[in-house]
Amino acid sequence: MEHVALYRRFRPQTFDEVYGQDHIVTTLKNQIKNDQISHAYLFSGTRGTGKTSIAKIFARSINCTNSKDGIPCGECTACKSLKSGDNLDIIEIDAASNNGVDNIRELKESIIYPPTISRYKVYIIDEVHMLSESAFNALLKTLEEPPKYVVFILATTEVQKLPQTILSRCVRFDFRLVSPEVLSTRLKYILDTIGVTYEDSAIKLIASLGEGSVRDTLSIAESCVAFCGNHLTYDNVLDVAGITSKDVLAEMSECIINRNTAKILNVLSDMAGRGKNFAQLNKDLVSFLRDVSIIKNCANASTLLSIPEDIYARMMEIAKSTDNDTIIKILSRLASMEQEFRYTTDAKSLFEITILSLMDESDRLAKLEARVSQLETQLNTGVHP
Repeated sequence: MEHVALYRRFRPQTFDEVYGQDHIVTTLKNQIKNDQISHAYLFSGTRGTGKTSIAKIFARSINCTNSKDGIPCGECTACKSLKSGDNLDIIEIDAASNNGVDNIRELKESIIYPPTISRYKVYIIDEVHMLSESAFNALLKTLEEPPKYVVFILATTEVQKLPQTILSRCVRFDFRLVSPEVLSTRLKYILDTIGVTYEDSAIKLIASLGEGSVRDTLSIAESCVAFCGNHLTYDNVLDVAGITSKDVLAEMSECIINRNTAKILNVLSDMAGRGKNFAQLNKDLVSFLRDVSIIKNCANASTLLSIPEDIYARMMEIAKSTDNDTIIKILSRLASMEQEFRYTTDAKSLFEITILSLMDESDRLAKLEARVSQLETQLNTGVHP
């Protein structure tokens, strides 16, 4: 049996199966119910948030002869034909590879022909920001006044690259990043469906790694399932994603805060021996210390973070052992280093030098603070050396 990727196998087929875009789904369903279909739509947002899926569902919905509350019935002739993918009334165009003015001229020539069996002829132009300037100009007039039976749906991840003349002619919908909670719910449903068991902490970690993208989340999950078999664990997800374990990050954080130079050099040497990517290590450490900052400052941090209890307890101890100024200083320096990794040929040395300089600054600051405190005591007591 041919393997189908999870994100394709579980692609939404109706509005009810769409997750995390309720504001868009509700608006589109109301437009369908009230027969207020616009001639041009713009779907903008990060990859994997449902732009193309909703475009296809919307295209079927406006052509369904028995839709209920804006949802296609799936049984009428139009629904069956459009779902099969061989219908000529829904045309998908990849602007990344068809971005020239000649491609738009061909589109304009095909528009004059009405739909074969449907009410509307729908053109879905994906990655529309890739069109050339001349192609945009050629599209402009057609987009403004298409035939009554034509609907355009433009999808893009970089809306800032579109000319204002195009934007002003479209009804715009901005797709949101999907929350980790919603991604976790969807992922649990999918894994239950395919018969894979899991640790809750593994699900939360995968959802956080997805960074708001349903497609990215399912792609990561598929890699983890291939590695783990029928049971997902937190540690296995760390291995697959190449993320440094929280224990190592906790040890590094403790070394930096406590200025334990010898120990952290040993840790970094061990990381290098394992072939660790130091640019990724830097990102992992930034993420870890950010979580430490949340734990230090938020009473409900345990509900905000997807971290096993034993690691959470250790992070709490780290948070108690330092102050916000120290955490912010470390985070600022590590975050600024991300750009430097792009231009270095020795990421390990860059990372080591940065960590050691941070610890040296902390050491000198601690000595200065101790000296100031000593002088204040002498002034207050009148005792001089």
